[in-house]
Amino acid sequence: MFTRILIPTDGSDLANKAAKNALEMAKLQGASVVGVYVIDPFPYIGLGEASALGLQAYMEEVQVAAQSALTQIRAEAEALGVRYQGDTIERSATYEGILDTAEAEQCDLIVMGSHGRQGMKAMILGSVTQKVLTHSKLPVLVIKP
Repeated sequence: MFTRILIPTDGSDLANKAAKNALEMAKLQGASVVGVYVIDPFPYIGLGEASALGLQAYMEEVQVAAQSALTQIRAEAEALGVRYQGDTIERSATYEGILDTAEAEQCDLIVMGSHGRQGMKAMILGSVTQKVLTHSKLPVLVIKP
């Protein structure tokens, strides 16, 4: 039924649960998976050396988090014999990064957790999952806790 499944992750427990579900589905259907970690741009707070150092520290930290999250999905995909590719991208709106990746990678399903690490921000602005559901032209499977 599905041939290429997108797995957006933020490294949270629920994102990992969604990834496991997506990988099991991919194995059953002979599909491949694409993991994506969307990096929020560095919040610009001013000029000068401190800002440059803050950007460098921020980018190092998010790259480590992204690699950790994607490496976990890769390891689970390899253990199941599922074809995998993963990448990080930078977008100011996470949901747009997810949808852009789904289109660029020609995915036919998105599997994601019902919420991630956003906490109070998600309650105020609306969750990434809600925005993906609203704007996606593809089926979206939402995994709940």
